[in-house]
Amino acid sequence: MKKMNVLYTKTVDNIPLSIRDHAKRLFFVVIASVILGVNMKSFVEAGGLFPGGFSGLTLLIQKSAAQFFQISLSFSLINFLLNAIPAVISFRMIGKRFTIYSCIMIALSSILTDMIPSIPLTDDILLICIFGGIINGFAISLCLIGRATSGGTDFIAVALSEKMNIDAWNYILAANACMLVVAGMLFGWDKALYSILFQFASTQVVHLLNTRYKRTTLFIISDQSEMVYENIRDLTNHGATLFRGVGLYNGQQKNMIYSVISGDEVKMVTKRVHEVDPKAFINILKTDQVSGNFYQRPND
Repeated sequence: MKKMNVLYTKTVDNIPLSIRDHAKRLFFVVIASVILGVNMKSFVEAGGLFPGGFSGLTLLIQKSAAQFFQISLSFSLINFLLNAIPAVISFRMIGKRFTIYSCIMIALSSILTDMIPSIPLTDDILLICIFGGIINGFAISLCLIGRATSGGTDFIAVALSEKMNIDAWNYILAANACMLVVAGMLFGWDKALYSILFQFASTQVVHLLNTRYKRTTLFIISDQSEMVYENIRDLTNHGATLFRGVGLYNGQQKNMIYSVISGDEVKMVTKRVHEVDPKAFINILKTDQVSGNFYQRPND
């Protein structure tokens, strides 16, 4: 390596969201709401489980009120009240549009849970835990793709991920386990322990599908280094570093662009790089942690 130059990013002006983008976000939110509502009535209710987050807490309160006080409470009412404070925090910390779409998600999924009749698909509790958890995680992932959440602890997870640049979903799993301890003491440990399997499956699916808060390092060898960098900058607002060296195979001068981007931007960037330079060589590495200034595209 003979020389290293740093290429700086330019500030990108905020561009108003298009109608197409709003429609796309709303589509993901509505589909995720329907899947969550159906999953609650087909898997969660059939297994007597307590899903993660405020949905599980809502079911715990609803079931406790019915069993110990003979009071029938609406799922929607409890869920709305529990999410009121996190929604306010989200509005201030994350953004207005993000919170509005999340509230649409909360309202639709809650109303559908009250309206959809119980439709159990199987009596096998293990199948309910595994497939119910997978479906639950898939629905939450769709919601996150639409830059919204299903509310409650998801608000907290996204806020932690944005403000502290950490993947908070496994921490949320630990917090949910505390709620299940209470559920186990009140309604039996078998349902609580099965609910942990449900939540674990759900959390792992979200962790797998939601790559937004994962970091990826790119090493790109290209003769079109300036154009490659311009595309990285325009697509992601990330900077890059240019290394100049010599290819040992043929002794020719080579340029290598080094950049760290978000996991969900990798396919978009690599596709554009190959459009600019079909002969570009790209090494993609998983990055566990980044220390320093890293641009995180806002959810709002």
